[in-house]
Amino acid sequence: MSSFLRSMMENLAPPSNSIAAFPLLLSFLVLFSVICLLKKRVLINNPRGTMKNLPPSPPKLPLIGNLHQLGLLAHRSLQSLSRKHGPLMLLQFGSVPVLVVSSADAAKEIIKVHDLAVSNRPKLRTIKRLLYDYKDVSMAPYGELWRQMKSIYVVQLLSNKRVQSFRNLREEETALMVQKIRELGSALLPVNLTDMFMDLTNGVLCRVVLGKKYEEGEGGDEFKTLLRDFNTLTGSVDIGNFVPCLGWVNWVTGVDAKIDRVAKGFDEFLEGLVEERLKLDTDGGDDGEGNNNFLDMLLQIYKDNSTGISFDRDCLKAQIMTAFAGGTDTTYTFLEWEMSELLRNPRVMRKVQDEVREILSFTGKPEIVEEDLEKMKYLKAVIKEAFRLHPPIPLLVPHEAREDIRVMGYDIAAGTMVTTNAWAIGRDPSTWDEPEEFRPERFLNSPIDFRGHDFQLIPFGAGRRGCPGISFATVLGELVLANLLQKFNWSLPGGAKGEDLDMTECGSGIVHRKFPLIAVATPR
Repeated sequence: MSSFLRSMMENLAPPSNSIAAFPLLLSFLVLFSVICLLKKRVLINNPRGTMKNLPPSPPKLPLIGNLHQLGLLAHRSLQSLSRKHGPLMLLQFGSVPVLVVSSADAAKEIIKVHDLAVSNRPKLRTIKRLLYDYKDVSMAPYGELWRQMKSIYVVQLLSNKRVQSFRNLREEETALMVQKIRELGSALLPVNLTDMFMDLTNGVLCRVVLGKKYEEGEGGDEFKTLLRDFNTLTGSVDIGNFVPCLGWVNWVTGVDAKIDRVAKGFDEFLEGLVEERLKLDTDGGDDGEGNNNFLDMLLQIYKDNSTGISFDRDCLKAQIMTAFAGGTDTTYTFLEWEMSELLRNPRVMRKVQDEVREILSFTGKPEIVEEDLEKMKYLKAVIKEAFRLHPPIPLLVPHEAREDIRVMGYDIAAGTMVTTNAWAIGRDPSTWDEPEEFRPERFLNSPIDFRGHDFQLIPFGAGRRGCPGISFATVLGELVLANLLQKFNWSLPGGAKGEDLDMTECGSGIVHRKFPLIAVATPR
């Protein structure tokens, strides 16, 4: 090989009077080297040259593979590719093989049959720096640390009993939002529902996780900015994860500096909270929400050190970060899409309003409380239909195969990243009639639910790495929606019709509306 390259250099080296030809030679040599490296890698991974039965895949480019085919809305790009290549599709993102799952049957086989084998998480540089070297429950490698943290969430932080203990808090924050909307409606002013939902979820999560709200002027603006930047960074594609030799791109574009700023800002904020709470505990003070919030419970675990793992300060702060990242943007985004669909479909809105108002009239109560929600069957169907069309995280948090597996007749190598397109599964015409239509009636006599047992509808994921916060997010969404529909009649500004509402998406990890949702609320 070296003699061949020397011969090429001698024969193709440009004479002194043709320097302009040198870039062409350089490009040729780079391409030749890449091909040789890729060939060497194939021989290392498959020394006997035996061909495995790999899933279908589209053509790739040298070095970057299929990265150029992601597009600005990756879930839509991958759905388009899967229509050509099938529900199991193998892509190459730089040096990383990526299995894209786009059907309920494929998701079921991977998660039910191979759940343990794909229970790892890929190593991602941004996550490593923002979440304390993978010490959070969502991205920790599969192992004893993850098992103990998952147990903390399921048994202590987000058990049904604990979720119910925050009932008064949810009702208080919802009532505050309703009052703000009532004031705007009475003054004939439009309501920015996007901002309302952001403030609501931020208020609920602050009180649940930290024990108090952070209003504007009290560090609230800075906190919201940090949280927004955090979600943007964790949802963006870092090319250095897939093409290590291009890792410098983030340094040039300033992304590395932004990651450092957000990581430092959040660490200082959380460290201050921990110190403040430890001092209150020492002085016997009151934190404002009793000892029921996540921070107090995590601090007790930290002080007791009874988990059998090294639950240090970084581990504690990583869990707080995960609670915010998993609970704020996803919840407000879902509420935003849900109300968008209702405004586009007045028939559905009237039907669910009739149900909510009839139930409240029957109970004789002045306000909706959480036990009333169980009777609202059509409301629950509306929420399922919104989750089907608009999962807040269309491409679920990726898994990584811990060992070689065989899925639907295809061979999947250890180290393959596995990403599930929940958005494409929810719109699969082989599963759903008229999949692009918003029709909650499809769920009225259907046992399908979104808690990870029915793979046609998995907005929270499924299996052992599914989201532990399903109950918390669901009850908050139901309560907010029921109150908005019971207390107000809704329309679009300027007499616009539902079909005129712009539903353009934006974002990569969590997909939002591109434009804020503005509506007119008429108090009843």
